[in-house]
Amino acid sequence: MSASVCGIDCDKCEWKSGCAGCAETDGCPFGGTCVVARCYQKNGQAFEEFKKKLIAAFNALSIEDMDEVTDLNALPGSFINLEYTLPGGAKVKVWDDKRVYLGNQLCRHGSDRCYGLAADERYLMVCEYGEAGSEADLVAFVRWNQEEDGGEEEQV
Repeated sequence: MSASVCGIDCDKCEWKSGCAGCAETDGCPFGGTCVVARCYQKNGQAFEEFKKKLIAAFNALSIEDMDEVTDLNALPGSFINLEYTLPGGAKVKVWDDKRVYLGNQLCRHGSDRCYGLAADERYLMVCEYGEAGSEADLVAFVRWNQEEDGGEEEQV
């Protein structure tokens, strides 16, 4: 495995042991689709436009104590898929372990907790968690991409 759709150097990737390769899998390196590969399959400019639009959507949430989002990284679902407790006590995971999403981690001001950001073509999520993803709480889960849905932005 060494050829990626988006230009990432696969030999330096920390997830290469579980990855079947973008080019070899037509953009499904972990068995599910990759948001980055889908953009690059359209054209290289599509990814940059998508990423800018997504960063703006995260920043528009205006979450207290969170720095401005300036960059997003490709992250496997299995890496970002934390478990959340719903009000009734049920535990859920939001993302698909086999997909690749765009995300980042930002420190929460005045706290030892962090904000975790994750998104795909339709949804974006901000969560807050402690060390190693402990005590994860959902802060926002929003349907954001009207072009993908053909609908209005709505809280989910």
